Amino acid sequence: MRLGVTFPQSDLELDAVAVRDFAQAVEGMGFDHMLCYDHVLGVGRTTRPDWQGIHDEHDRFHEIFVLFGYLAAVTQSLELATGVLCLPQRHAPLVAKQAAEVDILSGGRMRLGVGVGWNPVEFEGMGEDFHTRGRRIQEQIAVLRALWTQPTVEFEGEFVTLRDVGINPLPIQQPIPIWYGSGAEKILGRVARLADGWIPESRDPARIAPQLEQLRRLLEDAGRDPASFGLQARLSLRDGDPDLWRARYSWYVENGFTHFAIATIWCGATTFDEHIAAIERFCDEVGVLR
Repeated sequence: MRLGVTFPQSDLELDAVAVRDFAQAVEGMGFDHMLCYDHVLGVGRTTRPDWQGIHDEHDRFHEIFVLFGYLAAVTQSLELATGVLCLPQRHAPLVAKQAAEVDILSGGRMRLGVGVGWNPVEFEGMGEDFHTRGRRIQEQIAVLRALWTQPTVEFEGEFVTLRDVGINPLPIQQPIPIWYGSGAEKILGRVARLADGWIPESRDPARIAPQLEQLRRLLEDAGRDPASFGLQARLSLRDGDPDLWRARYSWYVENGFTHFAIATIWCGATTFDEHIAAIERFCDEVGVLR
């Protein structure tokens, strides 16, 4: 199982040096990938006192492709993965271009995790229809793969029309891996048909287990080998104690997950040193990379 770290963008110092040092530190510790969250707009609570969602104007999110362009230059081996990019609120050809550029600049280290998103306020601000996001993401995935693998593309869809156009340069990976993030059982058929891997929304094995069983059945029904399908586990260090960390890690290993990322975001760490200390404690307690 490949080990990774979630980038703590809301809690790390707002400083390019801290970003560089964090990425280089976890790469030097032996981690394989960096998982990064995506939001463009935060919700202002002043005019929405009844807002029940998370990620308001106080939560900080770096623009993910700009961040990855920077990380590509300051790391050597760390895979750069979105976990997840809200694809339907972005323009698919531009995403294809941006992801291809990260893949080139990083030497083929881009992995694109995508999802439909959950925040109608953010969709409104981005000028996209929240209610068509499910149909749109399926079309967008086809557009991305076509633009990554063909010099020019002809595509006529409900939301995207391409008339013999292409991106240049093409990415190193043709196509870039697309992983789908979802927690809804009704979406698993889409995951099995369209994605190269799955990022479960839940971190709780009790909730993930029945979905994983269903996904593997759907993959077999689609003529795909479940053993070659990627599975991204996640664990927040704010959840539980070292006993829980060890139990969760063991469960993911035993159930065939290919990737495992730990998160120090929102667990009380606010500086580079505190985040690295939390990661080192996890490694010591669980017995990995030490």
